[in-house]
Amino acid sequence: MALKPRILLVEDESGIADTLQYVLTTDGFTPVWCSTAEEAIRQFQAEPPALAVLDVGLPDLNGFELFRRLQALPGGNLVPMVFLTARSDEIDRVVGLELGADDYIAKPFSPRELVARVRTILRRSNRLNGAIAASAPVAPPPVTPPAASAPAIWLLDEERRQIRFYGRLLELSRFEYGVLRLLVQKPGRVFTRDELLLTVWGGDNDSFDRTVDAHIKTLRAKLKLVAPALEPIRTLRGTGYALSESLPESIS
Repeated sequence: MALKPRILLVEDESGIADTLQYVLTTDGFTPVWCSTAEEAIRQFQAEPPALAVLDVGLPDLNGFELFRRLQALPGGNLVPMVFLTARSDEIDRVVGLELGADDYIAKPFSPRELVARVRTILRRSNRLNGAIAASAPVAPPPVTPPAASAPAIWLLDEERRQIRFYGRLLELSRFEYGVLRLLVQKPGRVFTRDELLLTVWGGDNDSFDRTVDAHIKTLRAKLKLVAPALEPIRTLRGTGYALSESLPESIS
């Protein structure tokens, strides 16, 4: 018998939690309910779930900060996460997206809609993970440069899903890694937003209009920490994004 996907549910309102546990269980999932962020961190450390649903308004920690802490745990950046909150302002939606969340559901909501989104996100995540595994070389060196002309700039480790920029390991979310991996493999090649959505998110991410732009923004911020004077990702207005082919060989 196949194991039921384990869903970490972090929600301090017991009525909402009871309803979600019921619909998740009847739809073939194993919900694990936590009413506090502290308990959620313990459960996550004990066994990372297939997906996490995080309430933003928790009693002991803001849901956005909980997201950051879970992402920093071993395997955390591979777990899809959804924000569940009474806040519906666009700024909160954008903050959640720019952190790297997979979706943002505002209360009141339909429990069945949440379950449907959970299934969609898990399918999308499985396709992304499968595509990355299928495209990895069979017997590569542990770390391989994407282009022989600039071996010191980018180092792509597909087995560990890691990317180094001028020797510095980048702390990337799952989708940030997916986007940057595509760009690094083909410097100068222009990727449209639709291409990135189709390849990295599976083409069915309809929750946010600014998904690609937000992830490019966070990627640029992380690259700036390594090389503040450089603009490794170029924007072609009305077209898409490309990796610069004219980066210096060193930043010393």
